[in-house]
Amino acid sequence: MNTIDYYHSIAEASSRMVSAARSGDWEALVSAEEECARRVALLQEHQQAGETGNADPRQRIHILGEILAHDAEVRALTTPWLQRLEQLLAGASGERRLGHAYRSDFG
Repeated sequence: MNTIDYYHSIAEASSRMVSAARSGDWEALVSAEEECARRVALLQEHQQAGETGNADPRQRIHILGEILAHDAEVRALTTPWLQRLEQLLAGASGERRLGHAYRSDFG
């Protein structure tokens, strides 16, 4: 596998992340994110071994642009969901504190 192949494989995994986020399939999103991280680790190992090859810098930059665009879209799609989750968790925490205080005062 050459360097550009690693970049393509990362872009493919990040594209699956976008598809999963668009459909609200959070399990698939996590799976694709884990796969993307594995592929990045393989690229790093490849580069540390000095096997950089003759990757065309323009092609590499183009693929990196795709990956960054995928990342931005995933963030845009997941941020509202994460904010709602945070609000739900904060509300549940407040209810637990209120319940605990009520039981302490009147129990």
